[in-house]
Amino acid sequence: MSPSPDQGQAYPGRWWHTLDDGRVQCDLCPRDCRLHEGQRGLCFVRQRVGDAMVLTTYGRSSGFCIDPIEKKPLNHFHPGSSVFSFGTAGCNLACKFCQNWDISKSREMDRLMDAASPERIAEVAAESGCKSVAFTYNDPVIFAEYAIDVAQACHAHGLYTVAVTAGYIHAEPRHEFYAHMDAANVDLKGFTEAFYFQQTGAHLAPVLETLEYLKHETDCWFEITTLLIPGLNDSSEELEAMSRWIAEHLGPDVPLHFTAFHPDYKMTDVAPTPPATLTRAREIALAQGLHHVYTGNVHDRAGGTTFCPGCQAPLIERDWYEVLRCELDERGRCPHCGTAIAGRFSRFTRGFGRRRVPLRVATA
Repeated sequence: MSPSPDQGQAYPGRWWHTLDDGRVQCDLCPRDCRLHEGQRGLCFVRQRVGDAMVLTTYGRSSGFCIDPIEKKPLNHFHPGSSVFSFGTAGCNLACKFCQNWDISKSREMDRLMDAASPERIAEVAAESGCKSVAFTYNDPVIFAEYAIDVAQACHAHGLYTVAVTAGYIHAEPRHEFYAHMDAANVDLKGFTEAFYFQQTGAHLAPVLETLEYLKHETDCWFEITTLLIPGLNDSSEELEAMSRWIAEHLGPDVPLHFTAFHPDYKMTDVAPTPPATLTRAREIALAQGLHHVYTGNVHDRAGGTTFCPGCQAPLIERDWYEVLRCELDERGRCPHCGTAIAGRFSRFTRGFGRRRVPLRVATA
């Protein structure tokens, strides 16, 4: 049994060590935050207390909601199913364009968060008819201890687990974290070191390492999302280089989502992404050999449809987050030519739809 959440009580953290100068270094992500007594890392939720690292948000959430799995976005992971979604607070990146900044950058969340144990989350998700539980809204890497405990409880209830993450994590915790995840959507913010450093305060290489790790060393299904920001990461040259890298290092069957930016947080002076940019990006990625390329945050029937890479028949048609039609069986095969579609599939009867259902979850 994992511990029950207790408002005001921190949970012992993992992945840290003490330096010769007496500081405590967090070894969870490549930031390697080095802390004196009472200091918090850049993520704000991992803190030094005494001679140890603690996680200050264990058992507490910024909110619970039932979503369509397509909203994560995952188009090849049990299409049309519902997913129980929650996050906590904080983030280990500093994206100027953050679309969830009110959660990821909040410093007041301790007074607002609902409390729920891992067991209770799994129980409510199962009772709600969800097929999976997603760690989302902010990056689950920074609350890895809580996410892993929830994942174990979910698996005991026959639920899948999903991580929506930027993939910014060190090798040792990465191994354990993804051992408990059935699927992931990894944000590939851009494809230049300059963009990562200037716009997110992080680095590109660790994210690419995570993607290669997922592909070659795990059974975790994963898809990639890139938010296209006009003038910053949407050049044809960068999109060609990124798509070519994905095809060569991860293979042509990894789904890639290009999503539209809207002005927010510290980028209110940048215009929204034109639909034509998403269409161009999709065409570039397809030309580089990727089989499944999608557009998001826009109404685009072609950009939301899963086509058979063998005969090009439309197999799963979507509008925004709603599955309109699915011809795949639980084996994920094209009924027209027999080609196996990469992903994790189950029998499709009727899609959950595009609705979002907020919930309150209290530990019994």
